[in-house]
Amino acid sequence: MMKLSDVAKKMIFILGIAFLILLAAGFTGSFFISALEFLPFALGALLGALLNVFKVWMLDRTVKKVVGMEAAKAGNYVRMQQLLRFVLTGLVLVAAALIPFISIWGAAVGVLTFQIALPFMKRGIKNGDATA
Repeated sequence: MMKLSDVAKKMIFILGIAFLILLAAGFTGSFFISALEFLPFALGALLGALLNVFKVWMLDRTVKKVVGMEAAKAGNYVRMQQLLRFVLTGLVLVAAALIPFISIWGAAVGVLTFQIALPFMKRGIKNGDATA
């Protein structure tokens, strides 16, 4: 079982809320386009949201691991982890583009929930709501 910090738990909670809001918006929009297009969109959004949860877990693990490292080694480790998260994002988007029953637009929206959740997370940390 993975043990997450309070900050990571809060980020995953905010990601979940952002995902549900975007999913509701996609569902509402499907009434104006085609209801059959909602399922591929929802699958893509779910794929992107699951990727974000995995990236939060990776980031939390990275922070915990570099605390005891020397600066140069920690910097290299953090850069490699960032590159890995970037590559994983690219792989999810490519997979969504190649798999016919998953919408790349839904996957892009799911991936972007991370960026949407960040300002809310920063505000919470500034207010002292989240602790590491």
